[in-house]
Amino acid sequence: MKILSFNVNGIRAAYQKGFLNWLTASRADIVCTQEIKAQEAQVPTVLLNPAHYYSYFNFAAKKGYSGVGIYTKQKPLRVHHTLDFKRFDQEGRIIKLDYPGFCLINIYIPHGGRGKENIGYKLETYKRLFLFLKGIKQKLVLMGDFNVAHHEIDLARPQNNKNNIMFTKQERKQIDKLLELGFIDSFRQQNKDSGHYTWWPYGFQARQRNIGWRIDYAFISKNMAPKLRKAFILNKVNISDHCPIGIEIV
Repeated sequence: MKILSFNVNGIRAAYQKGFLNWLTASRADIVCTQEIKAQEAQVPTVLLNPAHYYSYFNFAAKKGYSGVGIYTKQKPLRVHHTLDFKRFDQEGRIIKLDYPGFCLINIYIPHGGRGKENIGYKLETYKRLFLFLKGIKQKLVLMGDFNVAHHEIDLARPQNNKNNIMFTKQERKQIDKLLELGFIDSFRQQNKDSGHYTWWPYGFQARQRNIGWRIDYAFISKNMAPKLRKAFILNKVNISDHCPIGIEIV
């Protein structure tokens, strides 16, 4: 089974840049999307109901903001849309799908603000997420945009960013806690090299120069580890300021 995750930075903009063609060509069984930035009525019908996929969305109450979606070839047993955290839930940041044998969570963690004005909200989101995860007993895949570079190897310029949002000690500690809960960073399980990023700032030719950050992750529960075959970053896909990531499991 091939499962992908992609922060599209606006599903309508991504559509204009070839997202639907990419989705078809990906041959993925499941594709998680984040930051769709649209209401249901604003999304082209072909993206709401693409051929060969069931689709599930969690739209933010605020127009043009946040939101997540999942395309899946296998219809899930159950669909869940909340973390029981009012602000987070109103922003449409999570979808959980239950399948026979495992469950999948697609999540979009808040950024925190360039001036760290929302870092408290971000840290509270992680706290609520950990409580939510502790209540899940099935094998689990947790994918999405976590808005944190975990280690220095996960961004091109760690010394320049050590006090900046997405790389503060407080934020990085949240990924430590996630691993302590029994999750595995699938990409780092298979690749220990530097230079692998999933997001690049606009401007300064950052993407061309590969001045990026790895802030999108595919975590799997330890009891899922024997099923992991591949973990990868599709950095040649240039539809968003992020690129897709993925795993293959059996």
